[in-house]
Amino acid sequence: MLYRKFGRLPVEVSDIGFGAWQIGGAWGEVTEADGRAALEAALEAGVTFIDTADVYGDGRSERIIASVLKEWTGKRPYVATKAGRRLNPHVAAGYTPENIEAFIDRSLANLGVETLDLVQLHCPPTEVLYTPALFVGLEAIKAKGKIRNYGVSVEKVEEALKAIEYPGVVSIQIIYNIFRQRPDRLFFEEARKRGVAVIVRVPLASGLLSGKITAETKFAADDHRLFNRHGEAFDVGETFGGVPFEVGLQAVEEIRQLVPVGQSMAAFALRWILMADAVSVVIPGARNAEQARGNAAASDLPAIPADVMAATREIYARLVAPHVHQRW
Repeated sequence: MLYRKFGRLPVEVSDIGFGAWQIGGAWGEVTEADGRAALEAALEAGVTFIDTADVYGDGRSERIIASVLKEWTGKRPYVATKAGRRLNPHVAAGYTPENIEAFIDRSLANLGVETLDLVQLHCPPTEVLYTPALFVGLEAIKAKGKIRNYGVSVEKVEEALKAIEYPGVVSIQIIYNIFRQRPDRLFFEEARKRGVAVIVRVPLASGLLSGKITAETKFAADDHRLFNRHGEAFDVGETFGGVPFEVGLQAVEEIRQLVPVGQSMAAFALRWILMADAVSVVIPGARNAEQARGNAAASDLPAIPADVMAATREIYARLVAPHVHQRW
């Protein structure tokens, strides 16, 4: 496992982290035992960054993390959570310092800690990023000792660029993968300049880039890959990276030809993300210990040759970009 500096903070984290959405919910059934086993396997493989949110299973994900870490005797990982999506309705007016502090208090209890390493605004409406008072409020919450730092999880590159104008924002979480390549233009350059950590989510495009999903794959009723296929529940960009399912399958078959013999497509897709030096950590999810170990192993893979990187960019430009590039 390799490690990278987390932006301008005096912290290093594993370049492959653990995304804890799957052990919370909305991915079909994942038992608590499997969730615990997945996280334990990741920690044993050297993972030192965990990302969760208060809405993942209505706190289930946070509570599983707390339970595992209570028994973990190795190096304590850096744990990031998110707040804001508990608002109902999820509107900009709800993003007040008081509401966010209440959500933080709940996460503190769920995670069993006195201070959160990192709290991220959870894909807030764009208008929230034009509300300086909220960021003043986050500084006040930090001064109370409830959080060490704060960042923003965003849907759009434009939102990321706005968020990092606030000097207290230490990290941005954003979708970046072979199917969502736009962040590596202007945003990554600006993040590097400002020393902002970049957390990459949805690295496998909801499993499409694992190469294991086919047109015949059936998803459970409580799996967002079924119920949010067209953005019915939340931003469609969170499901298959926003790429139409059939287009994604076509692109996957072309990418498959680029994967080295003996290497999984999932590992290849994770290593592709790590080719960007602006990326601090990638947070693939895992339903079980085997998947967690497979994700962690991607850290040690050799660099992808320039001609192969160019081929992935050509596939993106030809098949995928028309559907996603200007949307996010």
